[in-house]
Amino acid sequence: MVENNKIIVGFACIISAFQVIHGDIVKGSVSLNSGVFDKIINRHKVVLVKFDETYPYGDKQDAFKKVASSTISQPDLIIGEVQIADYGDKDNSDLGERFSVKKEELPVYKLFMDGKEKATYSGDVKNADDIKSFLIQQSGLWIGLPACLENFDNLVKDFFKAGKKTAQEKVIAKAEEAIKELTSDSERTSAEIYIKTMKKILEKGKDFVETEIARVEKLKAGKVSDKKKEQLGDRLSILTSFKIRQKDEL
Repeated sequence: MVENNKIIVGFACIISAFQVIHGDIVKGSVSLNSGVFDKIINRHKVVLVKFDETYPYGDKQDAFKKVASSTISQPDLIIGEVQIADYGDKDNSDLGERFSVKKEELPVYKLFMDGKEKATYSGDVKNADDIKSFLIQQSGLWIGLPACLENFDNLVKDFFKAGKKTAQEKVIAKAEEAIKELTSDSERTSAEIYIKTMKKILEKGKDFVETEIARVEKLKAGKVSDKKKEQLGDRLSILTSFKIRQKDEL
């Protein structure tokens, strides 16, 4: 038994050493370096690049993983990572200098569109939803947050574009017709949140989204069951989608 335990511990140490040497494989992202950077940037419509230290870890890297995995189904988008070394051969330090990325600011997210740098993210690098919001706003691509529906996100965009109450009521009517076509219980639940939120905005005004987000976040942070926490998380995702599209129309 002791011998078996030694073998298990030894094997675990080998795995850990491998991860330290090679770093995590981030699903949905590509590793970029000086040799391939321009090839990737120039051949794809939208590329979000994270410039970071070598072997990143912790909350900031977890956020990056969430962003990368949530964008896999978007064909016009590539998520890339450039790891900049400050020792030895200083790999990719030329890319850091080229894009004015400073070591003390890492990680830095930059968005490239049609081969050109478009914007730099300035928000919380530990918040995956904020990074995705930045990506959605700057690129115009649809990237669904959890529980969000593309058709209803588009209706939200139409809702805020409509401006006048009568026009917004017509968008709500479209949403109420669209929900009839949904067969999934989870999709119907999400759609009902969209419709309810649009109606509340008409009733209480444009500030409803912000105040409701604050209210739901407070509830989610309290003592609630795992199921309730999941439901509140879905509601927050949809409210965030409203917030993103509301900002687009300001």
